[in-house]
Amino acid sequence: MIETNRPAAAPADDEPDLLRDQFRQLLRYRRLIGAGIGIGLLGGVYLGISTADTYVATADVVLRAPTDDPFNPSLAPDKAINIGSERQVALSSSIANEAAKKLGVSASGFAALRSGLQVTNPPQTMVLRFTYTASSPKEAAKRANAMTEAYLLKRQESLDATRDKMVKGYKEQRDPIAKQLDELSKEIARMPAGAGRDAATSSKTDLQSEVGGYNTKITKLEALDMTPGRVTSAATAPPGADGPGILMSLALGAAVGLALGLLAAWVRLVFDPAPRSEGDVARALRAPVLGYLPRDRTGGGPLLAAGEADPRLAEEYRSMAFRLAYDARFADRRRLLVVAPRGSSETAAAVAVNLAASFAETGKDVLLIEADLRTPVLASQLPTDAGGRPRWSQTPGGQKGGGGRHSDSEWPDGRQLVVDAGESGSFDLIPGERARNVPRALTSPRATRLISEADSPNATVVVLAPPVLSYADALALVDRVDGVLVVCNPRGVHRTDLIRIRELISGAGGTVLGAVLHAPLPGEKRGRGKDKTPAPAPAAGSPAGGPKPPQPIPYEVAEPEQHIPGDGTDTVALRTVRMGRR
Repeated sequence: MIETNRPAAAPADDEPDLLRDQFRQLLRYRRLIGAGIGIGLLGGVYLGISTADTYVATADVVLRAPTDDPFNPSLAPDKAINIGSERQVALSSSIANEAAKKLGVSASGFAALRSGLQVTNPPQTMVLRFTYTASSPKEAAKRANAMTEAYLLKRQESLDATRDKMVKGYKEQRDPIAKQLDELSKEIARMPAGAGRDAATSSKTDLQSEVGGYNTKITKLEALDMTPGRVTSAATAPPGADGPGILMSLALGAAVGLALGLLAAWVRLVFDPAPRSEGDVARALRAPVLGYLPRDRTGGGPLLAAGEADPRLAEEYRSMAFRLAYDARFADRRRLLVVAPRGSSETAAAVAVNLAASFAETGKDVLLIEADLRTPVLASQLPTDAGGRPRWSQTPGGQKGGGGRHSDSEWPDGRQLVVDAGESGSFDLIPGERARNVPRALTSPRATRLISEADSPNATVVVLAPPVLSYADALALVDRVDGVLVVCNPRGVHRTDLIRIRELISGAGGTVLGAVLHAPLPGEKRGRGKDKTPAPAPAAGSPAGGPKPPQPIPYEVAEPEQHIPGDGTDTVALRTVRMGRR
């Protein structure tokens, strides 16, 4: 035998497959991606409309430092000018006030005048670029030139004021020395020749040298070229609006929206507790995914897939049965427990029935046991006929248990039905019945002997149990069945739920043989499904608190004129059987 659930080694070059799988997972969140694209398109429309009447005019100014020799290559303008400070000056309110006076802008429009200006500095240059944005092309060019002229004028005034202040300071230092020199010259003219006159002459020479130094500095400052800069490119009226246009805005918005949608989908995918792929399910259960049931479009779907118009479902069940038949662990004991994680057992019941039909089609003696004693429905949903008593119904002492009528005995009571699966053949069904004590019924010796039918040659037993996370019924059967098949909607169960199922089954001594995935059922909300399985009816007690009489169970009381579904007297056409909600 070949053990099919042994994990295969991942190929070395499966990165393209992983990328495709991740992309498919992102596409599951189409609403988020669509919302991102919608937001981007709205932003593109707003951008296109808001920039439709926006015009931008640009003027360039080259700054220069004051110099007495503009052709001296040793002078570095970037050392004498702080371009960052000059940019801040160009954006200051003093420049805007000067431009407002020239343009005749009132105080109420001063803020708007200043907000339309943007000054930038191209890298590695001494150029200031004045960019002005306005609602008309002529106004944009006019205000850009006005801002440029106001800046150059203010810079010229600042340089002149600095030079005049320095010249004034030198003159103030020179004048006392020059006055002292004049007085000393007059004293030397009156002094007779001698040592005193020689000393005075020496002092006069020193004073003349000091006055000459100040005069040189003043002359040098007065000879400086104080041109603050020049306009290399005056602003002109732009030929068109500055905006990208409505079509370009829509394309840009769609691209940005798609990126935002994919980012939101990726974040949602990262924090999504549900399994993102079949690989996540297999890793959580440590068992392979045996099949993915195709989406049923009929609403509810058939319980028996054989003979339906769409053969895909029946073929999927045959494929799952084939994989199970070649699993060494299942082939050893041929006992299969079919459960759902939580919520509805509708799909789990369909899987159990169709796997039984598939095994019967291969020539095996199949016994389907409905161990769901809380909401049993298989007898009323399948085409059945009365069958003979199974060997396990022989009670100790040679007495038969049960009888033809449904007695008060605990389940199983010996009733066995034969299910007609059409071309697949037939298999036996032990229908479930509501029991007063479900755990005791599932762990009774009669239930154990019933499951041990799989020990017979060429026999297979399929057991259907309630959701494993809703009730502990399935765990009570795990040590008798060993092989468990989990049927779930990957979008309706969390990865932590699957891990918990595996731990519970392993702790009870069983093994998860695999998983069967299916799409959400019609009317089932996406996400983690709630447990809608009704609880068993409580026993009615006496008001005085005395002994509680037993609660009547289905099939217990039947009048002669009543018809009990599934008692072998009804036969339903296979193609018209539809599955009821569990």
